[in-house]
Amino acid sequence: MKRIFGTAAVLLSATLALTACGGGSSSGGNPLDTTSAAPSGSASAAGGGKVLIGSFDFDESVLLGSIYAQALEAKGVQVEEKPRIGSREVVYDQVKSGGLTVVPEYNGNLLAFVDLQNKAATTDEVNTALKEKLPAELEVLDSSPAEDKDSLSITKDAQAKGSLNSMEDLAKVSKTMTVGGPPEFKKRWEARFKEVYGLEFKQWKPTGPTTADAIKDGTIQVGNVFTTDPKMTANNLVALQDPKNIFPAQNVTPLVNKAGANDTVRTTLNAVSAKLSTQSLLDMMQKISVNKDEPATVAKEWLTSNGLG
Repeated sequence: MKRIFGTAAVLLSATLALTACGGGSSSGGNPLDTTSAAPSGSASAAGGGKVLIGSFDFDESVLLGSIYAQALEAKGVQVEEKPRIGSREVVYDQVKSGGLTVVPEYNGNLLAFVDLQNKAATTDEVNTALKEKLPAELEVLDSSPAEDKDSLSITKDAQAKGSLNSMEDLAKVSKTMTVGGPPEFKKRWEARFKEVYGLEFKQWKPTGPTTADAIKDGTIQVGNVFTTDPKMTANNLVALQDPKNIFPAQNVTPLVNKAGANDTVRTTLNAVSAKLSTQSLLDMMQKISVNKDEPATVAKEWLTSNGLG
């Protein structure tokens, strides 16, 4: 995500995590404080405070947050990272309130969050709809070509045995299957799956970041795995086709609090988006997931190689 509605307990724990998260270029202090003065001579948030960059609780989001943070630091912006805050429900509210300045988002899932019934599918359609639907406090900057889409995935063996190539095919057998994904997955998608494809599952399990492994070991038969997840290849999984575009475009797109971002923030993040491709995201995630490199190290290498660090 990647990324999708939780129970009250999930929201409470994520909110508590927000107050405990540290990291980034600064440490200590109130993680929601945006009033700290920037050092003399540096660019800063619009109100004179540091730029607080949040991320969701998965590696790709942490990587993207680190890319944003280091790119801004290279321009003299005072930055503090708040990694692995939790679900979109928590992170979105923090950006809206100004407790966070920036979060790397996925434009399609963001639109589904603010307007679940919107049928926009392409990048341009999604971004046009977002500009209409987002509250006045928020804006999206330029979307990158990099796209990491939600999918319903199964093993290649299951695909072959059941002739399951699409989500339409899955509807024939879904009532015998257990589906897994993030804790928020059922609340976000159950009604839409039934409405668009007639999908009804025997059971829903919150498998979170272990979803791809749970499909491989048979704990679940189908799961919400993202298309740039290296485990798609490692676990011999295949994403089912989505001919009705229930999962819209998912371009990596900065979501910012308007009051907290100045022109330096906007132009720097737009420059990052212009360089970020799906293949580069795949390559970076391979280093993190397979080679076990640190997201900050991978982010620095990418920024340097693209003249942004």
